[in-house]
Amino acid sequence: MSDVKSAAGSALDHIIQEAASELEDGDYIGEDGLAYCGKCNTHKERIIDLPESLYGPGKKRKVHCMCKCEQEAEERRKKKEQYEEEMTRIRRMRDASMMDSKYQGATFSNYQIFEQNRKAFRIARNYTERFPEMLEENQGIIFYGPVGTGKSFTSACIANALLDNKVSVIMTSFVKILQNIQTQDEAAYISMLNSAKLLILDDLGTERNTDYALEKVYNIIDSRSRASKPMVLTTNLTLSEMLEAEDIRYKRIYDRIFETCVPVEVPGESFRRIAAEQRFDKMSKFMEV
Repeated sequence: MSDVKSAAGSALDHIIQEAASELEDGDYIGEDGLAYCGKCNTHKERIIDLPESLYGPGKKRKVHCMCKCEQEAEERRKKKEQYEEEMTRIRRMRDASMMDSKYQGATFSNYQIFEQNRKAFRIARNYTERFPEMLEENQGIIFYGPVGTGKSFTSACIANALLDNKVSVIMTSFVKILQNIQTQDEAAYISMLNSAKLLILDDLGTERNTDYALEKVYNIIDSRSRASKPMVLTTNLTLSEMLEAEDIRYKRIYDRIFETCVPVEVPGESFRRIAAEQRFDKMSKFMEV
């Protein structure tokens, strides 16, 4: 038994010796016999009580402790490490978001606000700010309106703002989903889509008009609804086209969407067409010179 105690005591001595302070330039020994930091003038050593079972009663030993500037340096190191881990996590989430590269820079700060999209902008920003509540209530949005009015950009602003706050988002389109689902296990693929806290589905209505495609669209929306997780959708369809659909294949899709998604109109002329006309006018003037 004494041999065991001796071995344990030797091991502890070794640990204590390794933990002993090494004086650096400027460090000094105080009146209490302990080492002090020459920069912050706080302790670099403290006294600990040694285990009575190993050393007997009343035995003490000096050991190293971090001075104030060492503690601050350690805190900075940990914060830097946490920041780098957070940035890595956000990058991974962006990679997993399936978002087109053209939308990765979409933010509310670079949103061009006009009268026609002011309402959509306000709703999208409020939705993002109150997302924990929206998630709890399984509340989604469907942005509808003509081609080129900024519905996809608005949805991407929501996605990027949430990703910046470390909320998992997947943004894709039904066309891409239908392409991917043909080469992957359907149940596993839908489960992956449902793993995100928010699923953004772009361009509803552009998928092929086949029983197979429409069945897959319904399955995705239905499974998302059953998982009680919100969706944001965009479509060029009008509200009446969706609400008054007579084809049962479409009707059950739209009915499922409107159970959880509020319709928000994004009206007006196509920004893309206006920009194209401006480029044409500019080039025409340039060619005339």
